[in-house]
Amino acid sequence: MSTLSIDSARPRLRARLRPFTRPAFIAGCIVIGFWAFCALFAQHVVPYSPFADDVTNSLAPPSSQHWFGTDQLGRDMFSRVLAGAHDILIVAPLVTVCATLCGSALGIAAGYFGGWVDLVLSRLFEVVMAVPLVILALVALTALGSSRAAVVAIVALGFTPMIARSVRGAARREAALDYVAAAQMRGDSVWRIMFVELLPNVAPVILVEATLRLGYAVFSTATLSFLGFGIQPPSPDWGLAIAENYPLLVGGMWWTVLFDALATASLVIGTHLFAESLQREFMQ
Repeated sequence: MSTLSIDSARPRLRARLRPFTRPAFIAGCIVIGFWAFCALFAQHVVPYSPFADDVTNSLAPPSSQHWFGTDQLGRDMFSRVLAGAHDILIVAPLVTVCATLCGSALGIAAGYFGGWVDLVLSRLFEVVMAVPLVILALVALTALGSSRAAVVAIVALGFTPMIARSVRGAARREAALDYVAAAQMRGDSVWRIMFVELLPNVAPVILVEATLRLGYAVFSTATLSFLGFGIQPPSPDWGLAIAENYPLLVGGMWWTVLFDALATASLVIGTHLFAESLQREFMQ
């Protein structure tokens, strides 16, 4: 390869790598990667079992022995915070995947067909979005019970119309372009046009929406656990731990709540930093 070809390829390579070298993207990846590691391997690296009671050492403040202190049952808070990533990083990604698949399919259908299909689906999206997600989840989980599957299904239902509306807008713009008309003239099936022609061209919108919803899914799951309708005891889930220890703040036992709250906030912020970097690259 000539020197001229190499020199001309370098700017293109730098342009492709630019999104992955931004501080926000790197910071988001580090935070998400750390908590993903904890979700997978925390049980093998924590100093104490997150479920081991030691009532003789209850509500001990942070020390060299217990870095984050202990809760009212004497359980090590540092171990429980690390282990608490497990359940939330199972539920939140499942919510994101389900909502993204359903929202993308409905959004592409509404954008491609237009007419009455678009009208009906758009009205359904508005009806679901008109009900606050927490209210929708509380009503549904009261009726269905607070199982992990129910939490995934209900929160995914709440996120589906949000994703679908964004994908619908992108699909409508793409459906008006010549390559879609050419596919119709070739006699391609509706399914092929939607999922072979349109889907790759709206994929950046879907990717950005999925990463954004992951952060909201983390927050929503923690909120439902805090309210007693999400992940149930004895899980060290962050939202559940905050709910269990919240009354202790009055007595000055701040460590029983602070570190779980910081863990939740860090994961939400990390996913939003990651999503923001993708949004700047693909949506500009």
